[in-house]
Amino acid sequence: MARTEVKAVESDFMAWMGSVQARMENALARLLPAANLAPARLHEAMRYATLEGGKRVRPLLAFAAGELVEAPAQRLEVAASAVELIHAYSLVHDDMPCMDDGLLRRGKPTVHVEFDEPTALLVGDALGSLAFQVLSEHRLADDPAAQLDMVKALAVASGSRGMAGGQAVDLESTGKTLDLPELEFMHIRKTGAIIRAAVVLGAACGKPLPETARARLDHYAKCVGLAFQVVDDVLDAEASTATLGKTAGKDAKHHKPTYVSAMGAARAQAFAEALRADAQASLAEFGARGARLRQLADFIVLRKF
Repeated sequence: MARTEVKAVESDFMAWMGSVQARMENALARLLPAANLAPARLHEAMRYATLEGGKRVRPLLAFAAGELVEAPAQRLEVAASAVELIHAYSLVHDDMPCMDDGLLRRGKPTVHVEFDEPTALLVGDALGSLAFQVLSEHRLADDPAAQLDMVKALAVASGSRGMAGGQAVDLESTGKTLDLPELEFMHIRKTGAIIRAAVVLGAACGKPLPETARARLDHYAKCVGLAFQVVDDVLDAEASTATLGKTAGKDAKHHKPTYVSAMGAARAQAFAEALRADAQASLAEFGARGARLRQLADFIVLRKF
């Protein structure tokens, strides 16, 4: 591909990404309770935690998966909002002193710093509940049973067999050395489960896919979910706080097992590249419809923040 064509493709992707991010900001602002609605302090903190920040990788994946099945954008923004609300709640709880004790998130003070610890705890609880309210009160699939499966998929991804379980393993592993299968077990749950749910929910908003196609799409999501965490580990070790928008070097400071501690930064980055190739190979049967998903795999692995 000529350089001008590459630039055109990159420009198109960035425009698409900006459009989805803006759409999601509006959708989330609409779906969150107004800041002046009682209890006002809690609602203000919920909006603080969710709006005006983040790459919105999970909503981007939901929209990209939706392109495979010709899903209406109105459905996708609701499904993507549910996933993003779960993600926002996880960040609020993850930053609390009883977890990682983070002071900076998305370039601003974390919720427990800006408000207080009890409010941060309630923000996470309320955002998690709102996610399932949003997912259940809008029609997102033609078949009610399919929508119920969407609710179940997000619940499993959020719970003890998904994100919460991965966080529990993470806490138990502090100060220990994990081998690569153990790291994968942890991160496929802690980080990867919600990323996989974003792809599943996006694909569920349109025309049904054959079982083989769903399996390939899920394999793609598993690969990019794990790659996201591998790159996060590399960036935590090598990037600055200003670049990341959160405190850099926390993993080493807290003696957490990471792909960098297990493999070294260079091998970890190479592993992420291999996961990207595997993810993109799994999209072969989708042809041009999988273009956005391929581009997102590139973005996840090649990002610098």
